[in-house]
Order: sequence, then C-alpha cells, then structure tokens
Amino acid sequence: MIKAKKSLGQNFLTDRLILNKIVTSAPIKNKAILEVGPGTGNLTSFILKQNPKKLFVIEKDNDLSDNLNNIFKDKLIMINDDVLNIDEYKLCDDKLTVFGNLPYNISTEILSKWIINLKDNFWFDHLILMFQKEVADRIISNFNKSTYGRLSILANWKLDVKKICDIKPESFSPRPKIDSSLLFFSPKQNFHKIKDPKNLEKVTRIFFSQRRKMLKKPFNQLFNGDQKVLDNLKIDLNLRPQNLDFNTYYKLTSEYEKLKS
Repeated sequence: MIKAKKSLGQNFLTDRLILNKIVTSAPIKNKAILEVGPGTGNLTSFILKQNPKKLFVIEKDNDLSDNLNNIFKDKLIMINDDVLNIDEYKLCDDKLTVFGNLPYNISTEILSKWIINLKDNFWFDHLILMFQKEVADRIISNFNKSTYGRLSILANWKLDVKKICDIKPESFSPRPKIDSSLLFFSPKQNFHKIKDPKNLEKVTRIFFSQRRKMLKKPFNQLFNGDQKVLDNLKIDLNLRPQNLDFNTYYKLTSEYEKLKS
C-alpha cells in the first residue's frame, strides 16, 4: 500500500467532485498535458478519460513513479525526477496544459522558477495549480492589502490569475491541517518588458524586506535617492511597499536595469 511521505509534502486528492472540477477547468481532448505530482494517480485517471493527445507526468517519488507505471503502462510518459530540475521547453513541441497538486513545501519555488525562466514564447497555455490557501491568497492579492507582496507581483507580471475554488482538508488523504485553493493561470498578451526577471526579484526583495517601513530606505538603497525616478513614476516615499501597484514595481525594475547598464 502506498503511503504519503511527509518529507515530500504529499497529500493525495481523493474528492471526485474536485477532481472533476479540475479536469473541466481547461480543454484536455487532443491536447498535450503535463501533470506535476500525480501521487497515486487519482487525477491522472480523470485526465486520461478526457483523451489527451499525450500525457507527461513528473513524479519525484520512486515508489509512486513505479506504481503509476504499473497502473497506466503506456498511457503516459513518466518523468521520475524533481520538477525543479526539468527544462519544460524540452518536453514537447506542443504547448502544454499543466495540472498540479503541488507539494506545499516547494509550491512557491516551482511557480517562481516557471515564471523567471519564461521566454517570449510560453511553453504552456494554461496552468491549473493547487496551493495552500494562504499562498494562493498571496498570489492573487492586489496592492493595498496585507497579503500583497513579492509573490503577487511576480505571478501577475506575465500571467492572468484567477481562483477556481477553495478545497477543504477532507478532500485529501491524509488530511492536511490547512485549506487549499485551486488557481488558473493563463499567459498575458501584453506585459511590461524586463531584461532579466532576477532584477524584479531583487527589487521586490529589497522593498518588501521591511514591509511595514516607508519606501525611503529601500528606494535609496537601490536608486540613491534619484529624484528623476521619483518624478517619472510619481512615487511618494512616505508610502509603504504594499501601496505600490504591480506596474510601478515593473517600471522600477526597468529603471534599476537602466541604472546598472
């Protein structure tokens, strides 16, 4: 019998109503699908019933990987590896639709990796991903809220994000101690151009390192009090990091890149 491993943050989704809601969130028939963290294959079964063109699954756990291969045999393409090691652009020529009950302990790391490594041509058309509700609230948060921060700014840079539903602990085995949320991501047609996404990470890290303090200190740290930047972006240094909207942080990153070049 397969048992969940706490070290890998495993909680297997068993609620058939939620499983059905997930697979009806985006077209699957004749599409290339990637499932991350398939676990015991509950969602995998639902995906296969929708007749995808091909199904890739990424499963780090050797026992689960072997079990899935035994159950589904040649119906899927198994990648027995850590998702953080994968170059998604090399998986498939088709754009992938991605489903993932992400391990909660590395869910933000996975999402951040995918966004930072995005090229101009997106390797996916939709991401349908499950997060701890607290993390999901940060991802979908708008400015002027306590949940707004680095993750909100990064996630909303190149992606439109919306919540599909919240999910209670009893939908999983074993039951987690927290609620979960299912989010739907799709690529934006237009987004602010940044030369190196790591600069966006740096700018937001410095601004949000003391999120309750006013903007003056982090601004001076990055821009040495450059009045032109303040005037161009109409920034009031008496505000706090959560008071600046998404676009202001993207523009600040571009100004920072000009300064470095």
